[in-house]
Amino acid sequence: MKNLWGRFLFQDRGIVPTKRFLVCYLIISFTITLLTLVGISWVALLALNGMVLLVSFIDLFFTPRRKQLIFRRSMPKQLERGITYSVGIEVENLSDLTCNVQLIDGTPQSFEVKFPLNGVLPKKKTVNLSYDFSAPVRGVYELNKLYIRYVSNLGLWKKQTAVEVMDEVHVIPDLTETKKYLEDAQKYLMHEGMKVRKRKTGVGEFAQIRNYVVGDDPRKINWRQTAKLQQVMTNEFEPEHGKHVLILIDCGRMMGAELRHTNRLEKALEAAITVAAAALGNGDYVGVIAFSKQVSVFVPPDKGMGQLQKILDSVYKLEVDASESNYLQALQYLQSVQKKRSLILLFSDIQTFLQEDLTLSYFEGIKKRHLFLLVTVEDELIARRAKEDPTSIHQAMVKGVAQQQILHKKTQKAKWEKRGFVLVEAKEERLATDAVSHYIHIMNQGLL
Repeated sequence: MKNLWGRFLFQDRGIVPTKRFLVCYLIISFTITLLTLVGISWVALLALNGMVLLVSFIDLFFTPRRKQLIFRRSMPKQLERGITYSVGIEVENLSDLTCNVQLIDGTPQSFEVKFPLNGVLPKKKTVNLSYDFSAPVRGVYELNKLYIRYVSNLGLWKKQTAVEVMDEVHVIPDLTETKKYLEDAQKYLMHEGMKVRKRKTGVGEFAQIRNYVVGDDPRKINWRQTAKLQQVMTNEFEPEHGKHVLILIDCGRMMGAELRHTNRLEKALEAAITVAAAALGNGDYVGVIAFSKQVSVFVPPDKGMGQLQKILDSVYKLEVDASESNYLQALQYLQSVQKKRSLILLFSDIQTFLQEDLTLSYFEGIKKRHLFLLVTVEDELIARRAKEDPTSIHQAMVKGVAQQQILHKKTQKAKWEKRGFVLVEAKEERLATDAVSHYIHIMNQGLL
């Protein structure tokens, strides 16, 4: 019964009746049954029904054999989470018979897609079918089979089969923010009509000598070249390259908290990749450490845009761990693998981070060697609850607890910032922008 039910559910090989056949058979059976009123025997009745069934099987001779249909799938091997992609199915009909086909691809259940896919296969022709889908969950997925039903022009019976077509796809984080930065960095960093960060005067490596323009710092005028060329020339500096940037990604329990569109870990990954792209484009060395209860991923610092692909390949399968984050072990691991002074960007939950009073002294030890920056997503739910006007005792208690949480966070945050730690709390949609902005500010100011 399981095999029969599976075949009717569009699986495996088999033959199933169409709606046209069922309607026609019910009408014919009802007509034959009426003949019993004129004295026809039940034996003759069953014989007539059997003959109708046998005649209907003639329809199967007007459908191609399974071996005469060849299927090929073409799809990207690397997909971004939540982005819509198109998959092409090439169907080659080697027979002399035209048929109608219904197709369901063996996509994972998490994929968002609409099936079945319908098409007409002319004789001795190749037809290209396509469907759109999106993958909302990162990871590695295998597409093993195509499930097909095809029917002749008479449309009485459908043949169905399952064809092995193997494909493996990798669903990586959404790179929309990264692409925006790479296309136009200054436009990406525009905020309220102003440039987010300005470079500290005279800090960085000498880049070139160019003509002086209105707005340039007069202190940077190159008087020797001005006298030689008889026109005002100025020195142009750019941030020093070759700095080390290490990105720490917290995968602990609190990073699974849901936001409006996704969870904290997803936004942290998108922001971390954007910062990595900015730093690599600036000529810096970038490495990544992912941790929860213990360190799960380490990508040694390296330079060049090829490093971005290495980082993607290492972090796209990261998932939220049910255990609490162990900052102490992550920092000890960091100390053991990164001896050179670096900018440490930690993407984590600020509430969990501020609770770590016992490791504050160890964080201070890290600060002596490295420059530390915490980047986290603002908890909009608590902020909204703290501003609500209560209409009941329950709502008043909820508001009071929310305000207490915000006050405690401000107190703890002020204590950490007094000791020289930089804590950045950004809205969900601005996490990547603020992270890149602070990275550029640190580099331009020569703080590292």
